[in-house]
Amino acid sequence: MKIAILSREPRNYSTRRLVEVAQARGHQVEVLDTLRCYMNIASHSPSIHYEGRALESYDAVIPRIGASITFYGTAVLRQFEMMNTMALNSSVAISRSRDKLRAMQLLSRHGIGLPITGYAHSTHDVPDLITMVGGAPLVVKLLEGTQGIGVVLCETQKAAESVIEAFIQTNNNILVQEYIREANGADIRCLVVNGKVVAAMRRQAQPGEFRSNLHRGGTAEAIKISPEERATAVQAAKIMGLDVAGVDILRSARGPLVLEVNSSPGLQGVEAASGKDVAGKIIEFLELKASRKNKPAE
Repeated sequence: MKIAILSREPRNYSTRRLVEVAQARGHQVEVLDTLRCYMNIASHSPSIHYEGRALESYDAVIPRIGASITFYGTAVLRQFEMMNTMALNSSVAISRSRDKLRAMQLLSRHGIGLPITGYAHSTHDVPDLITMVGGAPLVVKLLEGTQGIGVVLCETQKAAESVIEAFIQTNNNILVQEYIREANGADIRCLVVNGKVVAAMRRQAQPGEFRSNLHRGGTAEAIKISPEERATAVQAAKIMGLDVAGVDILRSARGPLVLEVNSSPGLQGVEAASGKDVAGKIIEFLELKASRKNKPAE
């Protein structure tokens, strides 16, 4: 296959691993800087240009679209889809998962376990919003945040009111969530590929920190997940429409709770912790997806 990888960071571990594995399996791979792609949106012959040239056709595209460029990145991916290029994850599924509020509502609608989550527009509603999620301590999250940025733990009622009001008054969209104390600053990242959890790791926040993101100094180790956690991760990815996803889960007294479904999960931490060849599983699935697409109708 001829594969395009949309990535702003060709030297990034995840991008390099996907390139290495795909090439080792005999595929031709080109890494394209997402923001350098520009589009000719025409009814009969849509095209994508890159560095002054029209791109030739690809069999498949692997989107590694960062959260900060979701709008432009999904527009580029849609253009590939218009050109009949098979996407590892669709533009619609990526957009759905990146809208944290929409994602939470969809997961809730399908009965997936979630932390109690509140959303409001007016500062007048802050006291009841805090009560609604169980009071302090609670967590405030920017809808546009990533890698733990824009996530604040408010340990008292007064601190919660101040932080929430400050965010609302500066026109930031936020979610307010209950704090799951029994999780002890740890969460589980499940890598789902084609409806199966192919690897999992437990991420533990460093002392004095409640965010377990590896970018914030958290540590990772392999973990054996329960059947309920496995089913929750698979179902969450399915609800988002993602064939490849990183599903973040908290262990709580009432069972697994989904924090987020990531459409471009990093591979370095989970491959190192689990010892699993996640990049290989992704490329194998891409091959399977291509064979299904090209199979003649019976």
